[in-house]
Amino acid sequence: MWDEAVTGYDFGSGHPMDPVRLALTMGLVRAYGLDRAMRVVAARPAGASTLGLVHREDYVDAVRAASADPKAADQSYGLGTVDDPAFEGMHEASALIAGQSVGAAEAVWRGEAAHAVNFAGGLHHAMPGSASGFCIYNDASLAIARLLELGAERVAYVDVDVHHGDGVQAAFWDDPRVLTVSLHEHPQTLFPQTGWPEETGAAGAAEGSAVNVALPAGTGDQGWLRAFHAVVPELVADFRPQVLVTQHGADTHFEDPLAHLAVSLDAQRAVQEACHTLAHEHVEGGRWVALGGGGYAVVDVVPRSWTHLVGLAAHQPVEPESVIPSSWRDEVYARTRQLAPARMTDGRWPVAWRRWEEGYDPADRLDQAVLATRRAVFPLRGLLA
Repeated sequence: MWDEAVTGYDFGSGHPMDPVRLALTMGLVRAYGLDRAMRVVAARPAGASTLGLVHREDYVDAVRAASADPKAADQSYGLGTVDDPAFEGMHEASALIAGQSVGAAEAVWRGEAAHAVNFAGGLHHAMPGSASGFCIYNDASLAIARLLELGAERVAYVDVDVHHGDGVQAAFWDDPRVLTVSLHEHPQTLFPQTGWPEETGAAGAAEGSAVNVALPAGTGDQGWLRAFHAVVPELVADFRPQVLVTQHGADTHFEDPLAHLAVSLDAQRAVQEACHTLAHEHVEGGRWVALGGGGYAVVDVVPRSWTHLVGLAAHQPVEPESVIPSSWRDEVYARTRQLAPARMTDGRWPVAWRRWEEGYDPADRLDQAVLATRRAVFPLRGLLA
């Protein structure tokens, strides 16, 4: 899913969410010829009825008003704040990004494609009635809500952004048809200070439908992959989703300026590959919708990470050791006056990690975090902790 106009999602000079990351990602996708290995299409912006699947009408009205006159932004809706400054055309750009994720979900559900990617999406913090954390409309929630509207009975959402996927969890807190799984830095050390293991969904039928793995600050490749594989595959296999929706924020990376994990590009690729495998193994037709998300090392990390994601979805994986085309490195310098990375790896491929089945270390903070999640959720789903 791509429309050049998504780069209009621009909070202004100096804001971490620099839209150049989107342009550079698409440039790298083209440099590797991946745009010829899959269909590149643009969807219409999400309209009022689609936005209303998740967002309150008064909030959408407030976004429209702030979009027309940024100086009149109503901060009670989270608009015009430091995180979410209002800008002209904000509604249109946000609705366009949401439309790409909804369009991706529709294409996958209808069998027009097995996999679909919207790396401009993954804006997982927006709430039904407010903006939050650089996110105006929650495209991930809207895509899932559209799938439910089309008749899906089980949708699994896996979020590996460094920040908790709080908006998606909130949207489906009391809906047992949606399994939300978020791996993120511990809420004690990072925004939005939610995503504790004890957050497991509304009491009753939805209890156990929310899953949170709160990772200690400083977690690196081995711990991150260990945590993912100790929680996600078993839950997805048990849930048997009809569609898998994944969010691949690149801000887990050790170079990201806004968080405190120490994950490499190579581990990010490994998790993308694992999500692709889960779709083929546990979802009828391999239905997979992959989204972007956070990521603020806009030259060194984001374009490489999401180009790997596109390559995997296209069944044309980019080899980690491959030399990045010089045409893209020239584009990077022309746009940013920064030097681009030379290869599609951080030099850690393949990444080694220790499986959960190989033993629990009670003194290890990562293992403590994983066990807390398994104990909180797995029994609720009839699984062994």
